[in-house]
Amino acid sequence: RISKPSKTLKESPIQLNVEMVRPFKIKGGGGRKRKKRDEGYSREEEEEVTEQFIEEESPKKPRKEEEEEITTRDEEDNPNEELSGIPVVPSNQKSDPGVIFILEKASLEVAKVGKSYQLLSSEDHANFLKRHNRNPANYRPDIAHQALLMILDSPLNKAGRIRSVYVRTEKGVLFEVKPHVRIPRTYKRFSGIILQLLQKLSINAVGKREKLMRVVKNPVTQYLPLNSRKIGFSHSSEKLVDMKDYFSVAAGNDENLVFVVGAMAHGRIDKEFADDFISISGYPLSAAFCISRICNALEHKWKIL
Repeated sequence: RISKPSKTLKESPIQLNVEMVRPFKIKGGGGRKRKKRDEGYSREEEEEVTEQFIEEESPKKPRKEEEEEITTRDEEDNPNEELSGIPVVPSNQKSDPGVIFILEKASLEVAKVGKSYQLLSSEDHANFLKRHNRNPANYRPDIAHQALLMILDSPLNKAGRIRSVYVRTEKGVLFEVKPHVRIPRTYKRFSGIILQLLQKLSINAVGKREKLMRVVKNPVTQYLPLNSRKIGFSHSSEKLVDMKDYFSVAAGNDENLVFVVGAMAHGRIDKEFADDFISISGYPLSAAFCISRICNALEHKWKIL
């Protein structure tokens, strides 16, 4: 009787189930061990790859001293840095009195011609302007282009005496041009940059935070220094002066000079913020030639050769 129950237990379904499960456990156990080895290998490999990726993509944060050095280097003007379409030239601004030019009523207007936006000009869009009942003679963006070239290429600017240049369009849009920017020589490239400026409101240097050209809020007087003398130029003024004599008497050695020149084909500038309103010739002059006379007189006064 004692042996029979033992045989029954050996042949019982419970014992059979245990025997059936054992090889599965052994097989699974061996698989788990191999799996653990594989997981350990892949984990080490992943850690190496992850560390390499982190070192390449996200470098260690610099200390405060290094951050200050990096920020200072980014903010400094690098004369060799180039823009997309606008190179940068060196500028040596000193504490001496400077000059600010304001080009008034520049005919710089953007419109959709066909399927693209373009800078309107009398030469390229005469038919378009006539269809919209506008006078093509008033759309002369080349005047502002020539005036900017004359200002930025002058020895006065290369000596670091020009502090800034502001341009206000006929529609009242005001934008600033930094004096160390070299404006494109060809009108086609100039129109492309002005189009980009009026659409995106600024043009930045490549790899830098500095905005070389940017649209700013009116009025322009809030950007002018306090110790400045504002002089407007127009052929219609009754005060005809010689520039060299005028600067020797009227312009002091400790005040900044602000010149307001019209950049339009016809019309006159407003006298809203000018301290003096003069004419420098008995004949009508272009904006570029008027600016050249101003620069030549100041170069003679400050002995800039």
